Amino acid sequence: MKFRIDLKIFIFMILFLITNQIKIYAMIMLFAIIHELGHLVAGILLGMHAEKIEIKPFGVAIDLNIKRKDYMVKLRRGNILEVKKIIVALAGPLTNAFIILILSAPPIFRLNPEETIVMIFSNITLILFNILPIYPLDGGRIIKSMMYIVKGKQRAEKYTYYISYITLVVITMISSIAILYLKNIAIFLVVIVLWGLQMKEQKIYRNKMTLYEIIEKEMKKDECKNIKIPIENKIN
Repeated sequence: MKFRIDLKIFIFMILFLITNQIKIYAMIMLFAIIHELGHLVAGILLGMHAEKIEIKPFGVAIDLNIKRKDYMVKLRRGNILEVKKIIVALAGPLTNAFIILILSAPPIFRLNPEETIVMIFSNITLILFNILPIYPLDGGRIIKSMMYIVKGKQRAEKYTYYISYITLVVITMISSIAILYLKNIAIFLVVIVLWGLQMKEQKIYRNKMTLYEIIEKEMKKDECKNIKIPIENKIN
């Protein structure tokens, strides 16, 4: 299993420290880790394993994959695997929702009301952020798996990419107005992170589309070779 730390996290920490928002940032990072543990537990229960853990500016990312020996099972039961992926993607936001319910219930331990509000706000923020239909966020993963089941792999890749892009453009427009009025650097940083994810996925998407085009061309060539031309009577 690989482990990686995105060095941009230190830049974010300095910016939040300068703007006196380091406490909220720390809370978000803490509950983001718990959020990701929800994914991890769900994935392990469904027979997946952690391949890579990466600490990012807005949380932790864990890459879950099926075991190599189950690869052929994946090919035969593609739709079942996609349902599992949907469950794993939902596990993170549901973990945050469960934490909100616990914090909203009559207190078992005496917590500072202000800290409780900050913790609830952090979990709500994580839910709203992760359910955005932008791949590779949880919302984007859910849409991609649902599209895979209904439309197939190639169309799922295409539709997910365009839904992600359109959503991000809309969010950028709304965020620009919010930044203007609220003057909150956190909104700007979130938009930058989302565009970074989008640019990375854009490269992957283009590579996949190029591969699909090559496969389609090869299939057409094979079809042309297998066409039998009927023998006509020669007229002298």
